[in-house]
Amino acid sequence: MYPEPARHAPAERAVEVHQTTPIPPAVVHPAPVVPVQPGTVPAVASIVLPDGRIVTGYAIDAVRPEPVTAKPAVSRTAVNVALGGVGFLAVCGGLLLLTSFIAALTAFIGQLITLAAVIFGGWIAVQVLSASGHKGGTTVNIRRAVIKRNHFHG
Repeated sequence: MYPEPARHAPAERAVEVHQTTPIPPAVVHPAPVVPVQPGTVPAVASIVLPDGRIVTGYAIDAVRPEPVTAKPAVSRTAVNVALGGVGFLAVCGGLLLLTSFIAALTAFIGQLITLAAVIFGGWIAVQVLSASGHKGGTTVNIRRAVIKRNHFHG
């Protein structure tokens, strides 16, 4: 894995030595501590616990949320215009659906009429074709020849 060292004189190899340069630590000057007096002296409160111990501390004012800014009033005209637009769109959609329904109903009635005409016409054709002719079969005269029950008689 490692190359084999040379077998001849080891003293011939040059060696470099690197010296690290120490870096002096940064000098930190602490800020002077200046006691600051609060604007007002907070009140000290003492509480007696049920087991008789007394806890003393400063009362902390509760954090008050920022006052809610009043919402700007919405104009009655803007509300009426918005509601009128919604109503107009609802009426247009309803008329479109009504028109589609009437068109579909008209097409359906037309198909029913066509179906009734086909059925009634077929029934009439069966009645007409079965009532004419002799009981023995259908007779057709073509150029003085008589075809009776698929037999040609000249």
